[in-house]
Amino acid sequence: MNLLSAIISQIDFAFVSLVFAGSVAGLFVGAIPGLSVTMATALLVSITFTWSVKNALAVILGVFVSGVYAGAVSAILINIPGAPSSVVTTFDGYPMARRGEAGLALWAATFHSFVGSVFGFLVLMFVAKPMTDFALTFTAMDYFLLALFGLTTIGTLTAKNYVKGGICAIAGLLLSMVGIDPFSGAVRYAFGISDLQGGISLIAALIGLFGFAEVLDQVARGTMEAIAGKAGRVKFSVRQMMAYMPLSIRASIIGTFIGALPGAGGPVASIIAYDHARKTVKNPSRPFGEGAIEGVIASEAANNACIGGALIPMLTLAVPGDAVTAVMLAAFYVHGLQPGPLLFVRTPELFATVLAGGFIACFALLLLGVTVVPRMAGVVLIPKKILLPVVTVLCVVGTYAVNSSMFDVTLMFIFGLAGFMMRTRGYPPAPLVLGLVLGEMMDSNLRRAINMAMAGDSMFIELFGRPSSIILSALVIISIGAAIPSVKARMGAAARRVLSLIGGK
Repeated sequence: MNLLSAIISQIDFAFVSLVFAGSVAGLFVGAIPGLSVTMATALLVSITFTWSVKNALAVILGVFVSGVYAGAVSAILINIPGAPSSVVTTFDGYPMARRGEAGLALWAATFHSFVGSVFGFLVLMFVAKPMTDFALTFTAMDYFLLALFGLTTIGTLTAKNYVKGGICAIAGLLLSMVGIDPFSGAVRYAFGISDLQGGISLIAALIGLFGFAEVLDQVARGTMEAIAGKAGRVKFSVRQMMAYMPLSIRASIIGTFIGALPGAGGPVASIIAYDHARKTVKNPSRPFGEGAIEGVIASEAANNACIGGALIPMLTLAVPGDAVTAVMLAAFYVHGLQPGPLLFVRTPELFATVLAGGFIACFALLLLGVTVVPRMAGVVLIPKKILLPVVTVLCVVGTYAVNSSMFDVTLMFIFGLAGFMMRTRGYPPAPLVLGLVLGEMMDSNLRRAINMAMAGDSMFIELFGRPSSIILSALVIISIGAAIPSVKARMGAAARRVLSLIGGK
């Protein structure tokens, strides 16, 4: 029996119903700031451990696929990303909502999240093993350079002044080092505050910098009118969305590849895909950062394509690609299964179950995005004197719900005030958040790479001598150079000369 037949054999009414139930739950979990897909998946492991493996996976995959997409809903409507991977969606999604195009932004996010999700599962279906073998060739230095590349691109994307973007990114890196050193066990930069020993809460920073800072910004403006004069009718024009398919597919390729690299995940994928869109789309609908639909498409296609990519190393090597697949790995063990190369030999039907659940969840995402999500667009029509108190309550409840900690709520208010002050002075908050997200990955991999290189004959060759390291180093240098106007002009002139020579002019 071939793989397609095996996938079809897994589908029945109960299975489809459970996937849709998980998708509905994932939609609301992902759209509510502070509630994460990882938390929901962890809860499901405890709820479903007495269920059959097939039914448990159905619900978990529904939550996973729909929850990742749903982070875009709050990112677009109220400028609070539902997850770190949705930070980039706020750059153009919220400006679109303020222009009265919330409906269009949500439809673009829905359709291209669907495209990215399907693409990721197709790659999982056909090239899981070869892609995993390639991902395994990445060293600790490669992961450091990959995260550094993501950080350099975000500096160019969110600040008219590159220096200000760089300062915010460095601040995020420094904040990521607060807490217990994973290598020595020493407490770093906690200043005697016991609550800081576990590090800075990412959710507190995320909600504070984007959510509460937006509340303060709106209050400071003095207007209590609605975010937009209209939400914009959602015209489900598939033909219009198909015009952006080349960009969506390119972003999906980036997302799937990044997802297959353990520990990288959606934030890195969405950053790199957005940077790719910014550099390759010649005539965007609007300037990027001011409501370009292409920015929403690139971000959402990439972070949803990460789902299929993250499942690749988890299923083939028992190495989780992100936090959610780490929880899914635990679910496999709870059900007495052992992911890895032998999974395909001992329980091949399980791979078919994952694929069947994933593809059904993709269509559930599309259906929910067409029927349920447009009703949420009315948020932009609510007067701010009503909406802002509700958003503030959501900020507090969402932050407290993660660790049941009032200290985290205090941190959220501090980050909110800092975010408001940063905005008034032209310092973008997104690089700070992404520095906080990527900092641990950069810190641990750089130190690991240096320790391993010191044992070799040539430290420099050990660190930068591999083809992947050379390519990633070149990308970092080009990204930094492209942000400097004089260097960018010279690079453009050199590219034009090369093209003229190729064209024989």
